[in-house]
Amino acid sequence: MSKILIRGAKVLGGEPQDVLIDGETIAEVGTGLSAGDARVIEADGKILLPGLVDLHTHLREPGREDSETVLTGTKAAAVGGFTAVHAMANTFPVADSAGVVEQVWRLGKESGYCDVQPVGAVTVGLEGKKLAELGAMHDSAAGVRVFSDDGKCVDDAVIMRRALEYVKAFDGVVAQHAQEPRLTEGAQMNEGIVSAELGLGGWPAVAEESIIARDVLLAAHVGSRVHICHLSTAGSVEIVRWAKSKGWNVTAEVTPHHLLLTDELVRSYNPVYKVNPPLRTEADVLALREALADGTIDCVATDHAPHPHEDKDCEWGAAAMGMVGLETALSVVQHTMVDSGLLDWAGVADRMSFRPAHIGRLEGHGRPVSAGEPANLTLLDSAYRGEVDPAGFASRSRNTPYEGRELPGRVTHTFLRGRATVVDGKLA
Repeated sequence: MSKILIRGAKVLGGEPQDVLIDGETIAEVGTGLSAGDARVIEADGKILLPGLVDLHTHLREPGREDSETVLTGTKAAAVGGFTAVHAMANTFPVADSAGVVEQVWRLGKESGYCDVQPVGAVTVGLEGKKLAELGAMHDSAAGVRVFSDDGKCVDDAVIMRRALEYVKAFDGVVAQHAQEPRLTEGAQMNEGIVSAELGLGGWPAVAEESIIARDVLLAAHVGSRVHICHLSTAGSVEIVRWAKSKGWNVTAEVTPHHLLLTDELVRSYNPVYKVNPPLRTEADVLALREALADGTIDCVATDHAPHPHEDKDCEWGAAAMGMVGLETALSVVQHTMVDSGLLDWAGVADRMSFRPAHIGRLEGHGRPVSAGEPANLTLLDSAYRGEVDPAGFASRSRNTPYEGRELPGRVTHTFLRGRATVVDGKLA
């Protein structure tokens, strides 16, 4: 049935309204709408948001299908309320050419659970030595607008400058993994009191902050756009805030796990808490929440980083860095930002849909919930409370730091251009 009537939903957390979907489009928003021949979904005061957009997802395909595939990753995205994700370039082979980004784009088209926008590598092979085919990737069927060597930092200032100059021609953006490599050699966790007590190699805040400071200056110098991936320290917040006060074209993201978890958890030596950048201090967490609330940090991005069991079920030093996050992101944001009073649901829509879609220049997503707009929607039961059980994940991997933790909120329905991808909390 092409018509769907969502009855009594709180659009962006406001007063209950009805939303009529006709085909791929929102036909009408109001009260007391007639169902006619539409299928009716009784929302009963659930929160209706525009479909979520993730600027930072690792789908692993091609090359690491043991961790995740485009199909399983987009299923996880749909369950989490996402209708579009940006797939990072650190695949095997690296997405540094038109051929590879088109392969990922086509896999996304075939999966059907959410839109997949490939992110192109900044440098060939993520090696930081030679610019990749930025123009060819942009001109390809994938239409790449975001470029990142995420997982590695573009640490050469000349290469970074050239990349910023190149993408300016087509309004692209360079998304930087800010990590000065010489300052983080052998690093295992945040450098601080806990690392000193545990005897683990420290990843200092200045390794992130020094790269961000350099790159906002470079972006200003060439008049281009730079985006800071997974910002994690209070000092980084201040640098971005300063850059924005200058009117420079700088944006930044924060992950759900950096909004909630601290380096104190590393005392357990459980590799599920090993991530890059590392979990920071409580003071950093509070600074990140405030910065997301006041708009200094533009958006939430999951940095969904799936790993097979054997890469995490080992000693800390040998474990891979990263956490899955698509299926729990909205719950963590509700817990840290909404339930704490720092953001309302309109703010969540801004930080998890409108702004990431704008940064990625993603058409058809991050649009208002109003007549004539694409029916990319997420319906959330914000009153729900439940323990996270990774056994039920749609993702191929289970490396979540939230196993057994009670979190609020559950996505009950996700719609991609009017087609239900999730119904009653289960994949359609």
